[in-house]
Amino acid sequence: MHEVGIMEGALDMARQLMEKNGGTRLMRVHMTIGSLSGVVPEALQSAFLALRDAYAAQDAALDVTWVEALCHCDACRADFFFTEHGYICPGCGDPALAILRGRELELTRVEWK
Repeated sequence: MHEVGIMEGALDMARQLMEKNGGTRLMRVHMTIGSLSGVVPEALQSAFLALRDAYAAQDAALDVTWVEALCHCDACRADFFFTEHGYICPGCGDPALAILRGRELELTRVEWK
């Protein structure tokens, strides 16, 4: 389960940011995760709950913003969601060469006291 390693990295970055700014306890960690990132949100939440005590985040919460993959077809210029059609454009049937979003794996905000 690679979500444990991802969460270790996110919590480490969050703790470093908190300590650099004089905080003592993490309260909330916000992440943005794309549907093509390979991350399972439930596994990420489980990893967070298992690891938070070791990162000054005993009472902290994890907020995840899920981003569905959006593709762009260069042939007909249509945008479409990957989950509905894969990489094949529903408008013209060509494969989409551009992924506009959906690969995000970001620590987007940290709250502490």
